[in-house]
Amino acid sequence: MLRSHGFGPLRRERSRTLQVNVGKLCNQACHHCHVDAGPKRTERMTRETAECVIRLLKRSPKIETLDITGGAPELNDNFRFLVENARSCGRRVIVRCNLTVLLVSGMEWLPEFYRSNSIDLICSMPCYTEQNVDDQRGKGVFAKSIDALRLLNGLGYGLSGSELRLALVYNPLGAFLPPPQAELEERYRCELRSRFGIEFHHLFTITNMPIKRFADQLHRWGKTEEYLGVLVNHFNPETVNGLMCRHLVSVGYDGALYDCDFNQMLELPIRRGQTDGPLTMWEIGDLAELDGVRIATACHCFGCTAGAGSSCAGALA
Repeated sequence: MLRSHGFGPLRRERSRTLQVNVGKLCNQACHHCHVDAGPKRTERMTRETAECVIRLLKRSPKIETLDITGGAPELNDNFRFLVENARSCGRRVIVRCNLTVLLVSGMEWLPEFYRSNSIDLICSMPCYTEQNVDDQRGKGVFAKSIDALRLLNGLGYGLSGSELRLALVYNPLGAFLPPPQAELEERYRCELRSRFGIEFHHLFTITNMPIKRFADQLHRWGKTEEYLGVLVNHFNPETVNGLMCRHLVSVGYDGALYDCDFNQMLELPIRRGQTDGPLTMWEIGDLAELDGVRIATACHCFGCTAGAGSSCAGALA
C-alpha cells in the first residue's frame, strides 16, 4: 500500500518521545483494551528496569517527553521514581490515566502528585454518556470517571489558561472508525460542561486496534474480516508522515524496545537489521542510534492510517 502511494518502507526518524509501558496490572478490564490489562495481571516493571529507563533517558538528550502507560501505570511501585527522575532532568511527563485509579483505596496521594510534578494527563473517556462508558469499561465506571474529573478540575487541571494539561480519549464502541475529532471534541465539551461542569483541554480520537481483547471481541461478533476491510479501504496517505512510530520508542516492562505500544503487545520488536535479534534498553547508549532503522509493520498498522489516522495524540490528518 505504501509503495502504491509513492512511499518507501517506513523508517524511524528522530525520536522525541520515550513511551514506557510499566506493566499490565490495572484496576479495570475494558473490552477494547489492546494490552489485555486487568486486576489479576502480574506483569510489571521492576526497579532495576525503571532505573535503566532513567539512565537511557539521561543519555538521550533529543528525547523531550517520557510517556508512561500500562495497565494503570500509577499502580506500579516505580511510578513515582520514573516521574520524579524524568522531571528532575527537565523532561515533560505524560501519564495515560484511566481516571478511576484516582479513587482506588490507598491512592489518595495521586492527584496532588500529578499537580506538584506538572504531569500532563491523557485520560480514557470513551463517551459522554453513562451507558456507553459502562458498556465498554464496566458498571459504575462513568460515575467514578466524572468524580475523578471534578477532582482534577478542582486542582486546576483542564481549566482555560491552566498549564495543567488534561486531555480525554475517545475510542469507538464498535467495529468502526472514530468520527471527526474536532467535531466530537465540541460535542464532548458541550455535554460535559452543561451536565457536570467539567472542563478539559483536548479530546483525542484513537482507532481501536484489532489486537488482544478487541480482536477477541471482533471474533465473537464475526466481524474480524469486515473490520480489517474497513481499515484497509480507508487508508489515507496523508497520515503516513505523522505516524507516531517514526518519532516514538516504546519500552516494555521487561526493557525490550518497540516502535509503538501496539507492536509491543504483538511482540514485534525493533531490530537494527532484518536478520538481527530484538533490541533491549541494555544494548542502547543513546536512542538516537535508532534513527533510520526500519519500522516493523503488520496488518494492524492500517488502524493508524485509516480515515483521519490515529496516534497516541489522536487524529493525524
